[in-house]
Amino acid sequence: MFPTPLPTDAVHRDRLHQLALFLHESEQILTDFDTWREEHSDIDGWPLDDVEHSRRAVKRDADTWRSFTPVRSFAKELLATAEVQVQQLNPGHIQSRWPWQLGILDHALKRLGLLQREWLAGRDALPPTEGPGSFAYDDTLAERNEEAWTYLEDWSSHGQALIDIQAAAHAAPPCSPSLTAAKTAAHPAVAPATPSSSAVRR
Repeated sequence: MFPTPLPTDAVHRDRLHQLALFLHESEQILTDFDTWREEHSDIDGWPLDDVEHSRRAVKRDADTWRSFTPVRSFAKELLATAEVQVQQLNPGHIQSRWPWQLGILDHALKRLGLLQREWLAGRDALPPTEGPGSFAYDDTLAERNEEAWTYLEDWSSHGQALIDIQAAAHAAPPCSPSLTAAKTAAHPAVAPATPSSSAVRR
Protein backbone atom coordinates (compact mmCIF):
# COMPACT_ATOMS: atom_id res chain seq x y z
CA MET A 1 0.00 0.00 0.00
CA PHE A 2 1.50 3.33 -1.04
CA PRO A 3 1.79 6.12 1.58
CA THR A 4 -0.56 9.09 1.31
CA PRO A 5 1.21 11.93 -0.58
CA LEU A 6 1.96 14.98 1.54
CA PRO A 7 -0.07 18.09 0.70
CA THR A 8 1.44 21.02 -1.18
CA ASP A 9 2.92 23.80 0.90
CA ALA A 10 -0.03 26.10 0.11
CA VAL A 11 -2.55 23.47 1.19
CA HIS A 12 -0.57 22.79 4.36
CA ARG A 13 -0.52 26.51 5.23
CA ASP A 14 -4.28 26.74 4.71
CA ARG A 15 -4.80 23.75 7.00
CA LEU A 16 -2.55 25.26 9.65
CA HIS A 17 -4.66 28.41 9.44
CA GLN A 18 -7.75 26.31 10.15
CA LEU A 19 -5.90 24.73 13.07
CA ALA A 20 -5.04 28.20 14.39
CA LEU A 21 -8.74 29.09 14.27
CA PHE A 22 -9.53 26.02 16.33
CA LEU A 23 -6.83 26.88 18.87
CA HIS A 24 -8.32 30.35 19.30
CA GLU A 25 -11.94 29.16 19.43
CA SER A 26 -11.29 26.27 21.81
CA GLU A 27 -9.42 28.57 24.18
CA GLN A 28 -12.32 31.03 24.15
CA ILE A 29 -14.87 28.23 24.69
CA LEU A 30 -12.99 26.98 27.74
CA THR A 31 -12.40 30.50 29.08
CA ASP A 32 -16.12 31.29 28.85
CA PHE A 33 -17.01 28.07 30.67
CA ASP A 34 -14.42 28.58 33.42
CA THR A 35 -15.49 32.19 33.90
CA TRP A 36 -19.13 31.17 34.32
CA ARG A 37 -18.20 28.37 36.70
CA GLU A 38 -16.13 30.65 38.91
CA GLU A 39 -19.00 33.14 39.11
CA HIS A 40 -21.58 30.45 39.94
CA SER A 41 -19.73 28.28 42.45
CA ASP A 42 -19.52 28.41 46.23
CA ILE A 43 -16.37 29.13 48.19
CA ASP A 44 -15.30 25.46 47.89
CA GLY A 45 -15.72 25.44 44.10
CA TRP A 46 -18.97 23.47 43.99
CA PRO A 47 -21.56 24.70 41.44
CA LEU A 48 -24.55 26.53 42.88
CA ASP A 49 -26.81 25.03 40.21
CA ASP A 50 -25.89 21.47 39.22
CA VAL A 51 -28.39 21.35 36.35
CA GLU A 52 -27.15 24.56 34.75
CA HIS A 53 -23.53 23.52 35.30
CA SER A 54 -24.17 20.23 33.50
CA ARG A 55 -25.95 22.02 30.66
CA ARG A 56 -23.04 24.39 30.15
CA ALA A 57 -20.51 21.54 30.29
CA VAL A 58 -22.48 19.72 27.58
CA LYS A 59 -22.46 22.89 25.47
CA ARG A 60 -18.72 23.35 26.01
CA ASP A 61 -18.05 19.79 24.86
CA ALA A 62 -20.31 20.14 21.81
CA ASP A 63 -18.87 23.52 20.79
CA THR A 64 -15.31 22.21 21.06
CA TRP A 65 -16.15 19.15 18.94
CA ARG A 66 -17.75 21.33 16.26
CA SER A 67 -14.75 23.66 16.22
CA PHE A 68 -12.34 20.76 15.69
CA THR A 69 -14.42 18.94 13.06
CA PRO A 70 -12.87 20.76 10.03
CA VAL A 71 -9.37 20.05 11.39
CA ARG A 72 -10.07 16.38 12.10
CA SER A 73 -10.60 15.68 8.39
CA PHE A 74 -6.94 16.48 7.62
CA ALA A 75 -5.28 16.20 11.05
CA LYS A 76 -3.47 13.00 10.03
CA GLU A 77 -1.82 14.85 7.13
CA LEU A 78 -0.85 17.71 9.45
CA LEU A 79 0.96 15.24 11.69
CA ALA A 80 2.65 13.44 8.77
CA THR A 81 3.96 16.71 7.34
CA ALA A 82 5.24 17.85 10.74
CA GLU A 83 7.05 14.55 11.24
CA VAL A 84 8.83 14.92 7.91
CA GLN A 85 9.73 18.53 8.68
CA VAL A 86 11.23 17.56 12.05
CA GLN A 87 13.32 14.85 10.38
CA GLN A 88 14.69 17.39 7.90
CA LEU A 89 15.60 20.05 10.45
CA ASN A 90 19.07 20.48 11.89
CA PRO A 91 19.12 19.17 15.47
CA GLY A 92 19.85 22.64 16.80
CA HIS A 93 16.54 23.92 15.46
CA ILE A 94 14.40 21.16 16.99
CA GLN A 95 12.55 21.69 20.27
CA SER A 96 12.95 18.63 22.49
CA ARG A 97 9.24 18.64 23.31
CA TRP A 98 8.09 18.30 19.69
CA PRO A 99 8.36 14.49 19.34
CA TRP A 100 6.47 14.06 22.61
CA GLN A 101 3.80 16.53 21.50
CA LEU A 102 3.41 14.79 18.14
CA GLY A 103 2.87 11.55 20.06
CA ILE A 104 0.19 13.19 22.22
CA LEU A 105 -1.59 14.57 19.14
CA ASP A 106 -1.40 11.26 17.29
CA HIS A 107 -2.81 9.34 20.26
CA ALA A 108 -5.61 11.88 20.76
CA LEU A 109 -6.54 11.77 17.06
CA LYS A 110 -6.82 7.98 17.14
CA ARG A 111 -9.02 8.12 20.21
CA LEU A 112 -11.27 10.73 18.59
CA GLY A 113 -11.61 8.51 15.52
CA LEU A 114 -12.58 5.56 17.70
CA LEU A 115 -15.15 7.59 19.61
CA GLN A 116 -16.66 8.83 16.36
CA ARG A 117 -16.96 5.30 14.97
CA GLU A 118 -18.55 4.07 18.18
CA TRP A 119 -21.03 6.95 18.16
CA LEU A 120 -21.99 6.34 14.52
CA ALA A 121 -22.61 2.67 15.30
CA GLY A 122 -24.74 3.59 18.30
CA ARG A 123 -26.67 6.19 16.33
CA ASP A 124 -27.40 3.75 13.53
CA ALA A 125 -28.70 1.24 16.08
CA LEU A 126 -31.33 3.68 17.37
CA PRO A 127 -34.95 3.21 16.25
CA PRO A 128 -35.97 5.41 13.30
CA THR A 129 -38.13 7.50 15.64
CA GLU A 130 -35.11 8.45 17.77
CA GLY A 131 -33.64 11.23 15.65
CA PRO A 132 -31.95 14.53 16.56
CA GLY A 133 -33.82 16.17 19.41
CA SER A 134 -34.88 12.91 21.03
CA PHE A 135 -33.46 11.99 24.40
CA ALA A 136 -31.76 8.82 23.16
CA TYR A 137 -30.05 10.57 20.24
CA ASP A 138 -28.97 13.64 22.16
CA ASP A 139 -27.78 11.56 25.11
CA THR A 140 -25.48 9.38 23.00
CA LEU A 141 -24.16 12.48 21.23
CA ALA A 142 -23.45 14.23 24.52
CA GLU A 143 -21.68 11.10 25.78
CA ARG A 144 -19.39 11.09 22.74
CA ASN A 145 -18.59 14.77 23.17
CA GLU A 146 -17.89 14.32 26.88
CA GLU A 147 -15.46 11.46 26.29
CA ALA A 148 -13.85 13.33 23.41
CA TRP A 149 -13.27 16.55 25.30
CA THR A 150 -10.05 15.38 26.96
CA TYR A 151 -8.52 14.54 23.58
CA LEU A 152 -9.79 17.76 22.03
CA GLU A 153 -8.11 19.56 24.92
CA ASP A 154 -4.88 17.77 23.98
CA TRP A 155 -5.14 19.27 20.49
CA SER A 156 -5.94 22.65 21.97
CA SER A 157 -2.92 22.43 24.28
CA HIS A 158 -0.36 20.95 21.87
CA GLY A 159 -1.61 21.87 18.39
CA GLN A 160 0.55 25.00 18.40
CA ALA A 161 3.56 22.67 17.99
CA LEU A 162 2.50 21.95 14.38
CA ILE A 163 2.51 25.67 13.62
CA ASP A 164 5.88 26.12 15.34
CA ILE A 165 7.39 23.24 13.38
CA GLN A 166 6.18 24.80 10.13
CA ALA A 167 7.79 28.12 11.10
CA ALA A 168 11.06 26.42 12.01
CA ALA A 169 11.10 24.43 8.76
CA HIS A 170 10.84 27.61 6.71
CA ALA A 171 13.23 29.68 8.84
CA ALA A 172 16.07 27.20 9.18
CA PRO A 173 18.11 25.44 6.48
CA PRO A 174 17.50 21.66 6.26
CA CYS A 175 20.10 19.22 7.48
CA SER A 176 22.19 17.23 5.03
CA PRO A 177 20.60 14.23 3.25
CA SER A 178 22.89 11.82 5.07
CA LEU A 179 21.90 13.20 8.45
CA THR A 180 18.23 13.11 7.50
CA ALA A 181 18.54 9.42 6.57
CA ALA A 182 20.29 8.66 9.86
CA LYS A 183 17.62 10.47 11.87
CA THR A 184 14.84 8.69 10.00
CA ALA A 185 16.39 5.32 10.79
CA ALA A 186 16.88 6.25 14.44
CA HIS A 187 13.36 7.55 15.04
CA PRO A 188 10.00 6.04 14.05
CA ALA A 189 7.85 8.05 11.63
CA VAL A 190 5.16 8.42 14.28
CA ALA A 191 6.07 9.29 17.84
CA PRO A 192 5.01 6.63 20.38
CA ALA A 193 1.41 6.96 21.44
CA THR A 194 1.23 8.67 24.81
CA PRO A 195 -1.71 8.76 27.18
CA SER A 196 -3.66 12.00 27.25
CA SER A 197 -1.76 14.78 28.99
CA SER A 198 -4.82 16.90 29.82
CA ALA A 199 -6.56 16.85 33.14
CA VAL A 200 -10.30 16.93 32.52
CA ARG A 201 -11.81 20.04 34.02
CA ARG A 202 -15.43 19.48 34.92
